[in-house]
Amino acid sequence: MTDENQFNSSLLGQSHKLQSILQSAVDGIITIDDHGTITTVNPAAARLFGYDQEDFLGRNVHFLMPEPYHAEHDGYLLNYRSTGRRKILGIGREVSGRRRDGTVFPMHLAVSEFDMDGHTFFTGIIRDLSAAKATEQALRQAQKMEALGQLTGGIAHDFNNLLTVIIGNLEMLQGKLTTPLQQELTTEALDAADLGARLTTRLLAFARRSHLEPESINLNSFVIGLTDMLHRTLGETIYLSSSLTPNLWSVRVDPSQVESAIVNLTVNARDAMPAGGRLVIETSNATVDAEMVRDLDGLNPGDYVRLTVSDTGTGMSQAVRERAFEPFFTTKEMGRGTGLGLSMIYGFAKQSGGLATIDSSPDNGTVVTIYLPRHRLEPALIVDADIAATALAGAGQTILAVEDDERVRKLTVTRLSQLGYTVLSAGSGAEAIEILAAGKPADLLFSDVVMPGGMTGFELRTKVRALYPNMSVLLTSGYAEELSREDAGRDERVKILRKPYRLADLAAAVDDALKS
Repeated sequence: MTDENQFNSSLLGQSHKLQSILQSAVDGIITIDDHGTITTVNPAAARLFGYDQEDFLGRNVHFLMPEPYHAEHDGYLLNYRSTGRRKILGIGREVSGRRRDGTVFPMHLAVSEFDMDGHTFFTGIIRDLSAAKATEQALRQAQKMEALGQLTGGIAHDFNNLLTVIIGNLEMLQGKLTTPLQQELTTEALDAADLGARLTTRLLAFARRSHLEPESINLNSFVIGLTDMLHRTLGETIYLSSSLTPNLWSVRVDPSQVESAIVNLTVNARDAMPAGGRLVIETSNATVDAEMVRDLDGLNPGDYVRLTVSDTGTGMSQAVRERAFEPFFTTKEMGRGTGLGLSMIYGFAKQSGGLATIDSSPDNGTVVTIYLPRHRLEPALIVDADIAATALAGAGQTILAVEDDERVRKLTVTRLSQLGYTVLSAGSGAEAIEILAAGKPADLLFSDVVMPGGMTGFELRTKVRALYPNMSVLLTSGYAEELSREDAGRDERVKILRKPYRLADLAAAVDDALKS
């Protein structure tokens, strides 16, 4: 073989090698001449921009660019040819690309220059940044939600302290009133304070700052209780109706999670009906047998309560429906959704022993169904609150009450004294330790969780238990639910009374703590 033939063979081998690299590269690769005309494109670039490979060749590369890059690109090339000044060559930076369907996406572009046969060419290596940007945005949304949760929790803590004082003083005042009108006014004020407490609990649930507290509940009551708020949320263009099964079975779930699920689903339905429509909330009893299990993702056979929210909105494609329960997946525009609502609902249903399903198709609306296991229980005996508090009155035991808020501390001392207890009070954990160290015995430590001064209620509990192992402990909090549950998990004996609370709640919690 002559030297020329060997040279040609080598060139052919290099060409095949280069072609193989272009074909197998994951990133898009495009080569242009010094006038911007595309000479080479690999399959990855074709897939990225949504064109066939032959659609690229011979066209100016600026057709892949949105404005202002589309109009300015030829000027960049001319400026480089005349001055040699680089703006992206050999540097690489983040820019935007335009797909065939007109959508714009973020990409990283690295450009190199080479000469061949006396002509200058440029090769651009393109990496799609859409997934990375989506992850960054999801992280920012999560951080924003965390910051919102911190702010919400702090406000709720202070607000719950105020409600504790309001409810406590109203209860004590109610016992001294004599006329029916005075009693009626006080009752209305107490009901309003209880509503404020429920609103605070709901706010904490949305901010995910409350721990799970399963209770036996009837879903019909929750749908009815949320109806007024949902009407205000949905607006006048959405017709809301409900179909509630009489004699609905009970379920054992966290009430705040149920409220969050209902509100999340109705808000999603509203967003899917921008021009208005119909939304229906239904409850029903359902017995799942072995045959039905195959269509319900392996749900265990048994009795369930179904909560269904259906709308007449735009519906979902199969691709969207398959990803709807994924965390951070959303079809809403930037800033209007975190992609966490449906994933939280799915997680809540699974954690509760049930399942969430979606039935939807484009232009045919959406039906979301939550299956929750039936909870069998004996009917609860309803006892008058005043009678309950009187029945649980103390017998002179000593309680050390620790509370940094002076108004709440004063009220707590008064209420515990009214229940028949001897009360010592402290404004901080350090002061409580000093009182005990001075030889003043106590049967029960009743402490707030969140207090200034560097010692939380849990830390105080730990120190007191080390010094006085037989002393009972009862904690109270209007905020630190997540912290409390994390710490409490180490000792099942920890008792936590959530603020604000009625006198009967306080009496029951103290009596239970002393007995345990």
